Amino acid sequence: MRENKYNGNGVLNGNTLSDGKTADTFLFSSESVGEGHPDKLCDQLSDAILDAHLKQDPLSRVACETATKSGQIVVLGEITSTANVDIEQVVRDTVRSIGYDDKSKGLDYKSAKIMVLLDKQAQEIASGVHVDRTEDDIGAGDQGLMFGYATDETDECMPLTVVLSHKLNEKLGELRRDGTFPWCRPDCKTQVTCEYYFDNGRAVPTRVHTVVVSTQHSEDISLDELRKEILEKVVLEVIPA
Repeated sequence: MRENKYNGNGVLNGNTLSDGKTADTFLFSSESVGEGHPDKLCDQLSDAILDAHLKQDPLSRVACETATKSGQIVVLGEITSTANVDIEQVVRDTVRSIGYDDKSKGLDYKSAKIMVLLDKQAQEIASGVHVDRTEDDIGAGDQGLMFGYATDETDECMPLTVVLSHKLNEKLGELRRDGTFPWCRPDCKTQVTCEYYFDNGRAVPTRVHTVVVSTQHSEDISLDELRKEILEKVVLEVIPA
């Protein structure tokens, strides 16, 4: 893995706000992991297993976790469903679609060791969640509830830092898949730091401060060439100077 840093030009010593005052700036960072990053890989495997069950049985109850290490993948949890799903095949197909097709990349869908440790949902949980309950009274088990907020920084209604981080990963994946970056491997991570200031309680982005791209790669590319390729074809394409 190698990291490349790109610093945006122009430093703001203060910003004139709508009320005529000057405010100090602050830095805010967000990161995004690529589809081949171990965390993201496991997320996609669990999602694929869930989707495969829901496709056959919309009432499936799936609590599925995935872990991976050194060419091995472990699927564990509790599933109650009438669906007949070949878990191992779903895992291999998903790993292949992500791009892990050779041991030199750290994982090969053909030879990966897959361990499936799935049981039916525990009776105690079932009784507390859905058994003998009306549709309006079905519980949520121990699943979490997430919350967030929208911002007008971007059309996606998400912070500029996370939007740019995602777009960098998308561009890197696009160039890997179309053969422009034959040396690039699926595992990658990006981070973007932007400078902000407060204007009457509103955080306003002013510039991109720092970009970090960390990517898995083959041994046949030099650090200088890798940095040049990523800067010109990824960073400056997504975040023009």
